[in-house]
Amino acid sequence: MTNKSVVLATSLTCVLLASCGGTQSTSPTEPHQTSSIESQKAPGSSFDLSHWYLTVPLDEDGDQVSDIYDVADLQAFSHPDFFYLDRQNNMVFATPNRAATERTSTNTRSELRYMLRGEDTSIPEGASGNNFALAAHKNAQQFAAIGGKLEATLHVDHVATNAQYPNKPPAYSVVIGQVHAFQLDDEQQKAGYGWGNEPLKISYKKWPNHSTGSVFWTYERNLATNDPDRIDIAYPVWGSNWDDPSDPGDKGIALGEEFSYEVNIVENTMHLVFTSIEHGTVHQHINLADNIDANGNIDEADYPLAYQDETLYFKAGAYNQCSTKKNDPSFRYPGCSGTGDWKTDLANGDYTQVTFSSLVVSPATPVRGTTGAHK
Repeated sequence: MTNKSVVLATSLTCVLLASCGGTQSTSPTEPHQTSSIESQKAPGSSFDLSHWYLTVPLDEDGDQVSDIYDVADLQAFSHPDFFYLDRQNNMVFATPNRAATERTSTNTRSELRYMLRGEDTSIPEGASGNNFALAAHKNAQQFAAIGGKLEATLHVDHVATNAQYPNKPPAYSVVIGQVHAFQLDDEQQKAGYGWGNEPLKISYKKWPNHSTGSVFWTYERNLATNDPDRIDIAYPVWGSNWDDPSDPGDKGIALGEEFSYEVNIVENTMHLVFTSIEHGTVHQHINLADNIDANGNIDEADYPLAYQDETLYFKAGAYNQCSTKKNDPSFRYPGCSGTGDWKTDLANGDYTQVTFSSLVVSPATPVRGTTGAHK
């Protein structure tokens, strides 16, 4: 089978047409019920995963953190519940509300992390040779790339439907694409560097009583973990914003409805393009090397150089926003239900699932006409 992302020249066409190997869907994919991993074709047989590793909501080695399948192992890996190909050879990510998490997170995920080093494990994960930087970085030429482009076509099949604190913005949502800064050990962190913050999270959110959901993205101020000003600033794409409980109606995106995103980081600017057959195309951008927000206003609370000094990478998949924390006052923790037993959580709706028909990473491409308005 031909890899969906081998020919990079076709990637933009794939995104715009919402196709490229998968079949457009208007209804959610059913969670796979196969009991044998060996009976599944690996997503790597249909997608180019030669520079990705995978985090899954499992702890089969008993080390108290979620398992990671590195680039070499991922090529032949699938899991019948959390990472597999559906009947149309689309790549499915699923994750319950309660399961193993990463060491520095309380959110479960079935999610890919882009590794510019490929299978060359002699290059450390956080090294410049495995990540990209902004052009303004003082050592930009030492990185594997300056900027880059992430493109995906997907549909969200399910988001968690039970939350103790439904009015906290992350409730009922899943992150489907990210730009992430590499997190350093505490003693190495300093102003504007090493906190592991996220200049981009692309999310889908649907309230249980709504017929459609919303797509939005957030920018996290690049501040210390315990700084009260370190918040996510949300920008709506289709539907409502993440803190708006109103029903988006026909302006929203339904479960199972396909759409695309493109993240193109050129020099210091992140250009975002969102495309939907029903809702058209939305363009937005933000400079990641200063504290001017996506509306063109100075954000005095952000670090003045934003992510200029950071080590950056892409992520994509299903990053569940139902933290395993309960009764935490932070806006980040909606206190979602879940037992930790997959069959029970599946039946109760305490999980999230996302299906990708295309996923491509390539070098950044120049963008014209971005002066003036930021949105």
